[in-house]
Amino acid sequence: MLLASAVVVWEWLNEHGRWRPYSPAVSHHIEAVVRAGPRAGGSVVLGQVDSRLAPYIIDLQSMNQFRQDTGTLRPVRRNYYDPSSAPGKGVVWEWENDNGSWTPYDMEVGITIQHAYEKQHPWIDLTSIGFSYVIDFNTMGQINRQTQRQRRVRRRLDLIYPMVTGTLPKAQSWPASPGSVVSPPAPPCSCPQCVLVMSVKAAVVNGSTGPLQPSAARKNMPPSGAVKLPPPPASGAKPLDGTGTIRGPVKIVPSQMSRRQVSHTPAGATAGSPASPPGANGKTGRVALATLNRTNLQRLAIAQSRVLIASGVPTVPVKNLNGSSPVNPALAGITGILMSAAGLPVCLTRPPKLVLHPPPVSKSEIKSIPGVSNTSRKTTKKQAKKGKTPEEVLKKYLQKVRHPPDEDCTICMERLTASSGYKGPQPTVKPDLVGKLSRCGHIYHIYCLVAMYNNGNKDGSLQCPTCKTIYGVKTGTQPPGKMEYHLIPHSLPGHPDCKTIRIIYSIPPGIQGPEHPNPGKSFSARGFPRHCYLPDSEKGRKVLKLLLVAWDRRLIFAIGTSSTTGESDTVIWNEVHHKTEFGSNLTGHGYPDANYLDNVLSELAAQGISEDSAAQEKD
Repeated sequence: MLLASAVVVWEWLNEHGRWRPYSPAVSHHIEAVVRAGPRAGGSVVLGQVDSRLAPYIIDLQSMNQFRQDTGTLRPVRRNYYDPSSAPGKGVVWEWENDNGSWTPYDMEVGITIQHAYEKQHPWIDLTSIGFSYVIDFNTMGQINRQTQRQRRVRRRLDLIYPMVTGTLPKAQSWPASPGSVVSPPAPPCSCPQCVLVMSVKAAVVNGSTGPLQPSAARKNMPPSGAVKLPPPPASGAKPLDGTGTIRGPVKIVPSQMSRRQVSHTPAGATAGSPASPPGANGKTGRVALATLNRTNLQRLAIAQSRVLIASGVPTVPVKNLNGSSPVNPALAGITGILMSAAGLPVCLTRPPKLVLHPPPVSKSEIKSIPGVSNTSRKTTKKQAKKGKTPEEVLKKYLQKVRHPPDEDCTICMERLTASSGYKGPQPTVKPDLVGKLSRCGHIYHIYCLVAMYNNGNKDGSLQCPTCKTIYGVKTGTQPPGKMEYHLIPHSLPGHPDCKTIRIIYSIPPGIQGPEHPNPGKSFSARGFPRHCYLPDSEKGRKVLKLLLVAWDRRLIFAIGTSSTTGESDTVIWNEVHHKTEFGSNLTGHGYPDANYLDNVLSELAAQGISEDSAAQEKD
C-alpha cells in the first residue's frame, strides 16, 4: 500500500525492457479516464492530447498500449512516486540524442538526477542504478564512463504529474478502487462511431454473430446520449472461443474523427478532433487476442461487419486480409471496417518486414574489395605504448601556465588559482601546477590531467575533456576478435547501382583485462557474429578503410553495460554506428539512409580517425 498521497506517472514498456514515462499531459489524460470509471469507456485515445501519439490507444482493462497502424501491443502501468520528487514538481531531465532532439530519462533516473541537483552536488554518478554515466551539472553534460563521450543534458519544467490521495495498491487495476478519488462519471459519447463500437463490443462479449436489426440499432441511439446494449443471446448461443470471452477487442479510432451528436446523416459528414470510444463493461474475464484461432477472429470481423451493415453505416471492401498470423488479418479487417464506418478512405497494405540479411550467397560469388588488402583482420593484445610515465606523455601536449586565470578547472571544479581538488592516488606533480593544451588551448590542473590519464587507457594519447580534441593516437579497449569484409552481388536500398560490402564481426566471450571495467571478471559477447553493410561506392570504400583503422585501434567495440538489454560486462558498440539491416530500415539501422556515410565519417573523426589516419596506417 502507498502513503496518503502520491504522484501518478503512467509508463509503457519499451522493447529493451525499460519503463518509459508518458508526458505529464498524457498522464493527466489517462488518469481522467481512469477516475471517470467504466462509464467513461475502457479505452484512452492518446492522440486527443498529443498529436504525435495519434496511432496509439490504451486498453485499460488489459493494461496494454495498442498501435493501430502496426498492431503492436506494449504493456502499460500506473506507477506511483513521492510528491516531493521530480514528477511531483514538474521537473523533467532530458538528454540530447544524435539527431539533436531531446529524450527524457526514465523516471527513476530523472528522480536520482534531480535529487543530486537539489543537494547542489557538482555531479552524480549513475553507476549505482545500473548506468555507466556521470552527469556534470556545471557543464550540463552526460559523460559515458567507458568511452568518455559527452552529450548535453537539460532540466526543464513541465506540468506536475497528477496527484492521488488515500491508500492505493502499488499495482492498481482499472476501474479505480473505491478508495481513490473518483470524479462524477461522464456521459458516454453519442457520436455514431462510438455507438457503433459499443454495439460491436456488446455483440462480441455476448457471443452474438447474428445481424442487428436496423430498428434496434436506431432504438439504441437516444438523443440523450445514453447507450443501451443489445440483449444477451439465447442460452444456446456458442462462445467465440474456449473460454467464452475475448481479451481486448481492438478499439480503433481515426485521429481525424470528430465528436458529433447523433443524426441520420452519413458518418463521415464532418471532421474534427478525435473522440474516445466507450469500452466494454469489464465484468467478464478476458484472454489475449493472440490466443484466438483464425475461425474465431473471422467470426469477430463478420459480426462487426453485420452490425455495420444492419445499422446503415456505409462500408467499403477491405483487401489484403490473408496472412500467416491469425492476428494480423483480424487487426487489418477491424481497422478497415471501423475506418470505413467513419467515412474515411481505407487502403490497407502489408506492413514492411524486417530484412536483416541478403539472399543466400555462394562462396564463388563472394569477392575481395578492390583497393583493400586482404579479406579479414584480427586484434589480439592491447596496443598501448609503454615505457613513458604519464608526466612524460602529457609534457608533449602541454604548455605550463605561470599566471592561471581565475576560473574553474572543469575536471576537479576547483579554481585554477588554487590547488587541485583531486583526492585519488597521488600523481608525482605538484597539485597547484596549471597547464594549457597546445592545440585547443583549454587550461587544467596538470595534477588533474595526470589523474585522468591514469584512469584511462594509458596508451600515450590524451583527449581534452572539454572539446574532445585528441592528442596522439587514441586506442580503445576492444576485446580480441576478427573482422571479415568482402563484396556480395546484391544492392542495398537506395544504392541500386553498386554491390554491397559486407562486414562480419566475430568476438568470443572471455575474461576482462586490466584495461577493462572489471579486470579478471568474465564478459559476455551477445549477437555475434554481427553482420553489417556498406554500399560498394567510392564513399562506402572510404568508410570501410577508416573502419579498418578503428578496428586496429580497438575502437569499434568496448566492454560495458548494454543500452538495449541492461546487461553489464558485455561487448557493446563504441559510438561508431553500423547498419545491420540489409533490405529494410525498420529499426533505423538499415537503408535507405542518405546521411549515414557522412554521419559515420563524423563519428570516426571524433575518435581521431580520418583519411590521414588511413595513410599513416599504410606507412
